Amino acid sequence: MEVILIQDVKNLGYKDDCVKVRPGYGRNFLIPRGLAIEATESAKKVLAENLKQRAFKEEKIRKEAEALAEKLKDVKVVIKTKAAATGKIYGSVNNIQVADALKEQFNFDVDRKKIDVANETIKETGTYSAKVNLYKDIKVEITLDVVGEE
Repeated sequence: MEVILIQDVKNLGYKDDCVKVRPGYGRNFLIPRGLAIEATESAKKVLAENLKQRAFKEEKIRKEAEALAEKLKDVKVVIKTKAAATGKIYGSVNNIQVADALKEQFNFDVDRKKIDVANETIKETGTYSAKVNLYKDIKVEITLDVVGEE
């Protein structure tokens, strides 16, 4: 019996895989629990269409991420924060402030969860770098210039 998996099933396959299983396992376990559907001709056609549409959407998202990466490549973000005369910052600079500065200075709308500020915490004025994860394998490094407010 052939079934199309609706969810990942351990030791069997991943979502949207078409796998052969024993009839009892398919009818009595996978289908009643909502883990799979029977692989009829119409179900296979629907699956193929869904995979095609998903590939199209992923390609569109990838192109948008690559375009944004090109724009962000040479960006130098200036972050103004309260600092002492010695250069020490009151608090620290985090990904939320970086996302706000990108939106404010360059009108780039980047999710704060996708910004990874350097391994060390930013507690002094100076130049730092941060990584922005735009898509699965599309990452870009931006320069942060932390200055004290006057």
